[in-house]
Amino acid sequence: MSIKIEKTEVYGWEAAFRGMRNPKNSWDRGDTIMKSTVLKTEEIAPGVTAYNQEYCVPYPVIGPNDMKLAMQLRNAGPEHAKFLRMIVVTCDITAPLYWWKEFDTYKVGTVANSCSTMHKIADKEFTLDDFSHEHLDDIWKYEPDIQNMAPVIGFETHTDRITNYLLGPDDILNLTIKMLNRCRNLYNDTKDKKYWWQMIQLLPSSYNQKRTVFLNYWVLANIYHQRQHHKQDEWRITFCDWIKSLPYSNLITGDESK
Repeated sequence: MSIKIEKTEVYGWEAAFRGMRNPKNSWDRGDTIMKSTVLKTEEIAPGVTAYNQEYCVPYPVIGPNDMKLAMQLRNAGPEHAKFLRMIVVTCDITAPLYWWKEFDTYKVGTVANSCSTMHKIADKEFTLDDFSHEHLDDIWKYEPDIQNMAPVIGFETHTDRITNYLLGPDDILNLTIKMLNRCRNLYNDTKDKKYWWQMIQLLPSSYNQKRTVFLNYWVLANIYHQRQHHKQDEWRITFCDWIKSLPYSNLITGDESK
């Protein structure tokens, strides 16, 4: 799994566009129409989860006068583009902990309520699907003549005979999941906190956590321009593609061709 974004809602359009015209009292030039219908779309990019977005009503049909002014203000910088902060986006994001560590650098204009690892870590059995693992190497998929290029570690067990083992990244994650489940069972049976600590401190950063997130179009503009060429696929592909699928995403990206 990469990241999954669902239950997207976008609202605040009417107030944002009304306030956009306050500085020059030009409300009579406003030509945006609010539609009382729900748009349902499904955006699928290569390797990206379907979003199944349902946008809040009313939905705006932005007229040419309002769009021209909106883009002028958007391109003039944060002191002029304040109206974009009033276009609110909420959604549920399921992503690995290593992605959330980077998302947490965005503190201004964001709010997130997360599922609790501390309280709920022992509630269900750990499975491979609980982790983002699509890039982990499986050493046994290497051709025999290049297996020496696989990232592996070896170790020996001393029983009646010496046994050699080779483990790749994929094997190590699967072993970690087995240990997590062993500690989970022991914790649920005994309620001994030492087993809870084993889970908390052993849990990989690839573990997927769901958060309900509150954002706005100006925050998303900052994120988009900082992350659109990021090394991580979760940013460059999934999150930025989701941003581009939002209504009137050119207000976020600055794309004048839309």
